[in-house]
Amino acid sequence: TESKYRGHEGNLRIRSTELGSAVTGSSLTTVLPASAFKSKVLSSESRKELAKQAKVTKEERRAQIDGRHRYLISRLADGIDLSEQQVEETIISDDKFQLIEQFFAPSGLKKLLFFYQDVLQQKSNASLRLDGSTNNLPQKKLFITVGSTEDFTGTCAFFLRTSDEVITASNVSQEVNFGMFDCTDGNILQGLEFFLSQIMIPALKSQQNWGAVKEGLKNSQIQEFLYAVDKFVGTLSSSRQNIEDKIQLTKVDIDVYVRNLQNPSDYITSG
Repeated sequence: TESKYRGHEGNLRIRSTELGSAVTGSSLTTVLPASAFKSKVLSSESRKELAKQAKVTKEERRAQIDGRHRYLISRLADGIDLSEQQVEETIISDDKFQLIEQFFAPSGLKKLLFFYQDVLQQKSNASLRLDGSTNNLPQKKLFITVGSTEDFTGTCAFFLRTSDEVITASNVSQEVNFGMFDCTDGNILQGLEFFLSQIMIPALKSQQNWGAVKEGLKNSQIQEFLYAVDKFVGTLSSSRQNIEDKIQLTKVDIDVYVRNLQNPSDYITSG
């Protein structure tokens, strides 16, 4: 019995040794390679470094904010119904922040655009799904734009310069105009039509000071200009309604008329 027990013990030792070799062998290294852990650590370190640099950049931009920026921030906060703190954080975090400085510069950008609309945001702690996709959720976001790189589906807030002078804290309210128009669900024509008909045209028709034109609204050129704007809005409205199929053409039974056409004179008369 004792020898038999020892025989089993030897077998157990041999199997234990084989199992240990299998565990520490190359098969486990293939499943969980050391490089995977290294890459994960490096990736984590890189993210921390990027976050650190982003924080430094934000604070540098925050230090640059003066009366000019405060004017823009207050207009945006009032128009979009966000707090000034929220707008400030958004601006200094935007990768197009330099466009603001280019707008303030002498002979700088003529316009500065902001979009406020739904943007797909990826959760920071979201993991990849089985199909390789991530969990993206739409979220309202305010961001600076040049106007041609993103689809416009929400609200556009814009600032326009009235001269080539450098924009300062003392002249920003006189040299910069602010406006907004809505493009909910991507209906740009309707947003532009509303902006022109309900805001711009009433403002122009109530304008008293037309600069060098002393006659003001009585001047024939001013009247022609306002008429042209009114006509453009009318054309814009018609185009929008056509696109939306709001104008239905009456179906006509052409065969009735064609059967009565016997000679060239009938064709001329029908025209």
